[in-house]
Amino acid sequence: MIYERIENLKPEEFKRLTGVYTETFSLMVKIVSAEKAFHKKSGRPSKLSVEEQILMALEYWREYRTYYTLDVHNLRFIKLLKS
Repeated sequence: MIYERIENLKPEEFKRLTGVYTETFSLMVKIVSAEKAFHKKSGRPSKLSVEEQILMALEYWREYRTYYTLDVHNLRFIKLLKS
């Protein structure tokens, strides 16, 4: 998910997609950006912006319950989907 595609959504649509309000998301970005500035930089720089990293985490947490309920990690379920 690319942040530029969703940053102009209505607040209700943004909340439905991400699970958080736009104000909460902005606060999350500020906190993570401040924390990243505090840490020593080592390794390769990330290709994703802070906004995109947070969106990835939110999407994972939002969908995890569905994946767990469907038992996606069960091989029999995956084989059923493929057939």
